[in-house]
Amino acid sequence: ERNVTNDASLASARHLAATSTVLLKNSNSTLPLPQNKRIALLGLASSNAVVHGGGSGSVVPSFVSTPLAGISAAAGSASTVLFDDGTDINSAASLAASADYAIVFAGTLSHEGGDRSSLSLDHGCDLDEHGQCAGNAHNQNALIEAVAKANSKTVVVLSVPGAVVTPWAKQVAAILTNFLPGQQAGNAIADVLFGKVNPSGKLPVTFPNSENDTSISQAQWPGLPDASKPTYAYYTEKLLVGYRYYDAHNISFSTGFPFGHGLSYTTFEYSHLKVSHATVTFSVKNSGNRSGAEVAQLYLGFPSEAGEPPQQLKGFAKTKVLAPGGVETMRLNLRPRDFSIWDATQHSWKVVPGCFQVSVGSSSRDFRLHGSIDVKSSTDLFA
Repeated sequence: ERNVTNDASLASARHLAATSTVLLKNSNSTLPLPQNKRIALLGLASSNAVVHGGGSGSVVPSFVSTPLAGISAAAGSASTVLFDDGTDINSAASLAASADYAIVFAGTLSHEGGDRSSLSLDHGCDLDEHGQCAGNAHNQNALIEAVAKANSKTVVVLSVPGAVVTPWAKQVAAILTNFLPGQQAGNAIADVLFGKVNPSGKLPVTFPNSENDTSISQAQWPGLPDASKPTYAYYTEKLLVGYRYYDAHNISFSTGFPFGHGLSYTTFEYSHLKVSHATVTFSVKNSGNRSGAEVAQLYLGFPSEAGEPPQQLKGFAKTKVLAPGGVETMRLNLRPRDFSIWDATQHSWKVVPGCFQVSVGSSSRDFRLHGSIDVKSSTDLFA
């Protein structure tokens, strides 16, 4: 009697899970998939699919649409959809070799009160009471590599609570992450895979190239004096958290993906940047041949004397779904806080005078437009 699920909530869950999916890689336009093909689903694609986290993130839904069910329903009447949980990697690779497309579903879990032991897919996906992670949960990287070797049209779908390392990224044709997609996981990912929905999500975190791109010491994490029972930690990274560290140290991406990254089945052109006081406007055009939406991002570079990271995200906006050739003018309004640093003497935020660099684009590593704002004072800027 406590089930409040209805048609509207199911439709909303499906729409949100699909549109927020992040397309990380799509070589040779592997996606979207054509219908009526032979498709091998490997790994966490059936009742073992990862759809929610642990602790407060564990919500038991009225039902779960599994990837196997969703893809089977969307693949076409003449399709063949086969499944192997990957426990026997050789068997999974053989199935992949017999298919037109191979899709590996991989994932990890997390909860309050404990950290994953690493950022590897091989750690953290422990079988829970809901059946999530059953099968080859602790050898997922080897499964992906074996399947990719067997089938050049291998797609990987990552259902994860945060950043993971993807050492096999160059070996597969396409990669998506739907993070923790909820009860409509299967229907939503099928909508994306077959092109009913054009994904428009962007990474809210950096996916690193390796476990410790940022050279974190034990003193920073997990802490001192005993790593198994730390009592204190040093935040020596200071302001260089996440993408700020990557930019400050000029770390390029080989198998990882930058903050804000997310591809589309279409392409977008940026133009007509105008900066007036604290208002930034520009145009985004769908320059491809499929309808889609883009999340445009605005980054500010502070005057060097401020001692800030090279670029900081200060605003973003999503276009409406644009038809091919469609254009939308975007407007982002900056606040005094966006131009400020903390004044330890006055114990307040203080606007930094000087020339700020404005960069607008599709991710923290894909700027399309550049401009500047000269700031004398907050009164001058926001008068």
